[in-house]
Amino acid sequence: MSGTATGRATSADGTSIVFDRSGTGPAVVLVHGAFTGRAHPILSEVAAFLARWFTVFNYDRRGRGDSGDTQPYAVKREVEDLTALVEVAGGSAMVFGGSSGAGLVLHAAAQNPSISKLALWEPPYHVDASAPRLPYDFAARLDTLIGKGRRADAVELFMVEAAAVPAEAVAVMRLQPSWPDTEAVAHTLPYEAAVMGPGNTLPAEMLAAITQPVLVLTGGSSPEWMTKAGKAVAGTIPGAVHRVLGGQTHNVSPTALGPELLEFFTA
Repeated sequence: MSGTATGRATSADGTSIVFDRSGTGPAVVLVHGAFTGRAHPILSEVAAFLARWFTVFNYDRRGRGDSGDTQPYAVKREVEDLTALVEVAGGSAMVFGGSSGAGLVLHAAAQNPSISKLALWEPPYHVDASAPRLPYDFAARLDTLIGKGRRADAVELFMVEAAAVPAEAVAVMRLQPSWPDTEAVAHTLPYEAAVMGPGNTLPAEMLAAITQPVLVLTGGSSPEWMTKAGKAVAGTIPGAVHRVLGGQTHNVSPTALGPELLEFFTA
């Protein structure tokens, strides 16, 4: 296995997308969800595990870490970012997406056959009344708060309304040393809302057009609505497989996730 090297891909609009590359073998790209980037411990550990068999690209999505953030934002731009990563990877890659990152991977895979396989962790679509009730102006409300400099309030809105974190728990989070790091990426939360679409509604037509092999994973200890969402995604994509990882929550353990990805990507 080779060491880790940092590189840059240039997206279609000129945005610089920074990645860490490790390992040798077929290419795998890791796509993070909200609040996280390539330095986050979960996918960093997954990258180190997979690098024994694959060339792994772990990148900062636009607006995070060392990557650029050319405006105006559009989901299409993030799809182009991922396309640029796949090109750097050799023109074809298997891709993993976690949470709202799974939503981004689904957008990309529906348009880009160079994504040869996709594995998803808990795409947070709201498929029935058990899910949080997310207003259709959610992205606009986040944008308004960010525009007023109310980054902490934007984070709280996202956590309470999209992730169903109790407001009391968020109040405790605000007192933690890591809170400034959370606020630092608050401007990307409207991006996540745009990726997931109004109300986080299942994009059934888009999913039905995906032809690549797909694995959807959910946690056995996650809220029931997330398992229902995973089942709905797998049930809409032709031939997709859904698995439940016992004892796992949305904050999945790398030691549980890594072997599942290895099995799927080597099949």
